[in-house]
Amino acid sequence: MRIDPAGWPFIGSSLILAILAAWFLGGGYATIFLILTCVFLFFFRDPERPITQAAGAVLSPADGRVMVAGVPTGEACPAGNWQQISIFLSPTDVHVNRIPIGGKVTKVEYHPGRFLPAYRADAGDLNEYTEVHVDHHGQPFVVRQIVGVLARRIVCRIKEGDVVQAGDRFGVMKFGSRMDVFIPASAALAVKVNDKVVGGVTVIARLATP
Repeated sequence: MRIDPAGWPFIGSSLILAILAAWFLGGGYATIFLILTCVFLFFFRDPERPITQAAGAVLSPADGRVMVAGVPTGEACPAGNWQQISIFLSPTDVHVNRIPIGGKVTKVEYHPGRFLPAYRADAGDLNEYTEVHVDHHGQPFVVRQIVGVLARRIVCRIKEGDVVQAGDRFGVMKFGSRMDVFIPASAALAVKVNDKVVGGVTVIARLATP
């Protein structure tokens, strides 16, 4: 299975510590670091996905559980008329992030903030996040990678001007986090609160027919 590149420093470091522990301290101590290596391999796994191909489909940007589906919550909503879908990623979910819909990236912005639990309603307003704006044939979309208590490092690998396709990998959040997606108010939601979603596979909304 593919491992996200952000995981290799953690995996390599724990392996080195396992070797040193085995050499100087004995096999029992080495086992602890080998278990940690397995944890990192599991967390940074990046399975191949059969990306859903459907006209007008907005795909889930991450694996997790739907926290919000409908009217935007909080005060940090982007300017405009939106619906919001928020997804909480537990430490056991795949943490690789995917683009929900194809288009041109018009803006990528980093916002400093706090590290509150990602499941809190005010985490979207107060926590550190990276915001990606995508123009899909004249329709704007916004995707936010939001940190949590454990996730204190956002990796975003796209930049303004990039052309992206639905389901493309674009980043990862380290150790538990949240994703917010802001979609046009005219779109029809396809998920509800507490639904489980799979990044690049689950359709979370469908665009209105022109």
